[in-house]
Amino acid sequence: MKIDAFHYVQLGTAYRGLQPVPDEEVIDLYGGTQHIPLYQMSGFYGKGPSIKQFMDIFSLPEMALLSCVVDHFLGHSLEFDQAHLYKDVTDAIRDVHVKGLMYQWIERDMEKYILRGDETFAVLSRLVAHGKQLFLITNSPFSFVDKGMRHMVGPDWRHLFDVVIVQADKPSFFTDRRKPFRKLDEKGSLHWDRITRLEKGKIYRQGNLYDFLRLTEWRGPRVLYFGDHLYSDLADLMLRHGWRTGAIIPELEREIRIINTEQYMHSLTWQQALTGLLERMQTYQDAESQQVLAAWMKERQELRCVTKALFNAQFGSIFRTFHNPTYFSRRLVRFSDLYMASLSCLLNYRVDFTFYPRRTPLQHEAPLWMDQLCTGCMKTPFLGDMAHIR
Repeated sequence: MKIDAFHYVQLGTAYRGLQPVPDEEVIDLYGGTQHIPLYQMSGFYGKGPSIKQFMDIFSLPEMALLSCVVDHFLGHSLEFDQAHLYKDVTDAIRDVHVKGLMYQWIERDMEKYILRGDETFAVLSRLVAHGKQLFLITNSPFSFVDKGMRHMVGPDWRHLFDVVIVQADKPSFFTDRRKPFRKLDEKGSLHWDRITRLEKGKIYRQGNLYDFLRLTEWRGPRVLYFGDHLYSDLADLMLRHGWRTGAIIPELEREIRIINTEQYMHSLTWQQALTGLLERMQTYQDAESQQVLAAWMKERQELRCVTKALFNAQFGSIFRTFHNPTYFSRRLVRFSDLYMASLSCLLNYRVDFTFYPRRTPLQHEAPLWMDQLCTGCMKTPFLGDMAHIR
């Protein structure tokens, strides 16, 4: 199911297996409300006592497998314990990753699974040419990183980075002081010598952020760190160490393309207009007015469903429920200074470009209703005045 920034379930997005759960049942399951109590919600790293936040690339196969297995059990009237099923599916997904099976499959067919990164190479080369110091911290093993980066960037990819750390074990890399750095040779064998400095061109394994900070002296807002996982990559760095952070959200490219379509803009504009009319005209209690208000309410709900389906028929946008930001959006803006679809987006800006934060209006600062921004009308328009919008 999809949850907004205030812990409310977006009705119409709850599924049991592959089947939608009726809104009435969702409300009944949560004691007559759409609200998820705080104690059930995800913790700091996205895992709560009874709810897990799916929010990275590994979530896609995990959600698909979980939904299909549940659907199979329900369709064949098989009894099962949800906790056991969840654990088995999660363990299966984890083992494919941890045991290296995924790396082996990808390495066998790089052309199929990994895009060539001409724009990535352009970004990295440009930063190096302007005197920036680059580092790579990844949970993947060196053999996989080396083959992947050779495929994406070229055989000399290591010359672009001042420090390369593999099998870092994030997010514990950012919080656990106990694991020291170890040097790897070209064959992937570990050295025994104590690490007193991090050298360019060398490969290091594990370690921890505190030793990294001590050895590099790269601290605070002078560092901009990019990652594609809000919790494993960005949260600790922003909250504990004051680094600037950039989130890579591939889905953003498609979402931006949709919100720039005429259909989306028309639908959103008319929704805002209807919302403003409903808010202003609800004071009229006569039967004819109530009939008009009911018609507007119905039309508004239909438009919301149409807008949702533009992004995804089951869940809509990953960034919004009908009107509120999603829980994912809330965490995204909390843990990232910037977010973009790809690192290559930086090619649109000069290296010394400054991104200034936008002043977002608070509720008491905002216009009385948001469609004023669309219509330019500062007085409450009546239905006849709004006809041109349609």
